[in-house]
Amino acid sequence: MIRTYMAVAACALALAGPVHAAGDAAAGKTKALVCSACHGIDGNSINPLWPNLAGQHAAYLAKQMKAFRSGERKDPVMAPMSVPLSDADIDDLAAFYASQTPK
Repeated sequence: MIRTYMAVAACALALAGPVHAAGDAAAGKTKALVCSACHGIDGNSINPLWPNLAGQHAAYLAKQMKAFRSGERKDPVMAPMSVPLSDADIDDLAAFYASQTPK
């Protein structure tokens, strides 16, 4: 019985496939110029106080930026930076940073 459940779960995971951001990484690179002041040009921050974004999962990045924008997640720096971003902007930024290599 347990093997059957495990087989069904494995098939469901295999059919689901990888999750990709709907954003455009090339557009995100242009939009990331403002972000680069803190997070680095390629998402690798030189200041340990600011997180590295390079190589993070796009869905995670998009979720966090949307949480800053909505006020669900509070930060005095990120809140005003995220408010003017559209969902497409966020998806593009997330796709760009996800495509970068962490250092």
